[in-house]
Amino acid sequence: MPGPSPLAHEATRARRRNPHQQLLLLHPNPNSRPQAGLDKQNSHLSPRREVAATAMISATATAAFLAAAPASSSSCTTHRPRSRLPAISASLATASSTEEPLLVRAARGEDGLPRPPAWMMRQAGRYMAEYQALAKRHPSFRERSETTDLIVEITLQPWRAFAPDGVILFSDILTPLPAIGVPFDISDSKGPVIQSPVRSEEQVRELTPIDFEKLRFVGESLKILRTEIDGQAALLGFVGAPWTIATYVVEGGMTNTYTNIKSMCHTAPNVLRGLLSHLADAISEYIIYQVNSGAQCIQIFDSWGGQLPPHVWEQWSKPYIKQIVNKIKIECPNVPLVLYINGNGGLLERMTDTGVDVIGLDWTVDMADGRRRLGNKISVQGNVDPAFLFSPLPVLTDEIHSIYP
Repeated sequence: MPGPSPLAHEATRARRRNPHQQLLLLHPNPNSRPQAGLDKQNSHLSPRREVAATAMISATATAAFLAAAPASSSSCTTHRPRSRLPAISASLATASSTEEPLLVRAARGEDGLPRPPAWMMRQAGRYMAEYQALAKRHPSFRERSETTDLIVEITLQPWRAFAPDGVILFSDILTPLPAIGVPFDISDSKGPVIQSPVRSEEQVRELTPIDFEKLRFVGESLKILRTEIDGQAALLGFVGAPWTIATYVVEGGMTNTYTNIKSMCHTAPNVLRGLLSHLADAISEYIIYQVNSGAQCIQIFDSWGGQLPPHVWEQWSKPYIKQIVNKIKIECPNVPLVLYINGNGGLLERMTDTGVDVIGLDWTVDMADGRRRLGNKISVQGNVDPAFLFSPLPVLTDEIHSIYP
């Protein structure tokens, strides 16, 4: 392996600043392998790319190595703006502005890709000194995540530093709530706070269709980012799944017990169904808005779906994810969808028929076992234990290679 690079040094510093981040690798469909040009001695990356990838992974946390399941057609948006950014010499990205980015092609299931794409699922470089300095100047998270110039700058920080194959919008899964009539604040000590939790039929009726005038900063940011990235990486948007969003809306904020929403499954099931259905409609429209603004791939986070027993998730989360996926496959059939659930080891088989293109695994699921359980017709994303961020870079690299042999 070559000697230490600036990326490797940055990775070491980043690991010390924020070790509590998850590493993900997108594991290939076993029926499809990278082309023969790959450096076999170094597993999946050539030596120069290995250093860059290791640095990138160490720093944040999410590397994705996608490879093919059955292919679908191209994106429903054809926006191809010019870049105002200089080229990044150590870039892992291989796509030019004349072809689809590697990550998008892999998520769609294309065969014969030159290598698995890598990206950082962790939005923005919160581990980076550059971000920390910006956050001191703009201490409000709402300001940082709802101001176009700040969204663009924060989104691009890790891409400029590490050049992953995917750039994910700096935002939050709760960002669209005010646009459907659910205002919220963020407390430094409590996190999101919703002053009027939605727990009654009347409150559900008062929810509004999503108002994109209140989300213009999202659309504007995505358009600028597509221009800046210029096909050198995929631009990813994301949303929360209805169940996960509903936990905040019903509980009024963060919770460890989910008492109110779990009780509603039995005491007010019709109210909960109405809420989840409204959220599914709004989230579907929000995905379409992101795609029309420039997003090329969308990740759906059912962050708290893993808090449900599998049969309860099947009843109260899965149908609304499928509602979203069915809508997007009609309106934007070419946009790949990724589904990620924290603690999804008990849900894997139940996730396969949601209709998404990629399933994310966390580090508690063995990659080979996850692939066996999911079958060969869907791509898999995962999954290095974040504790490896405490390790020397060669150890972390070996762990990554063990997941993608």
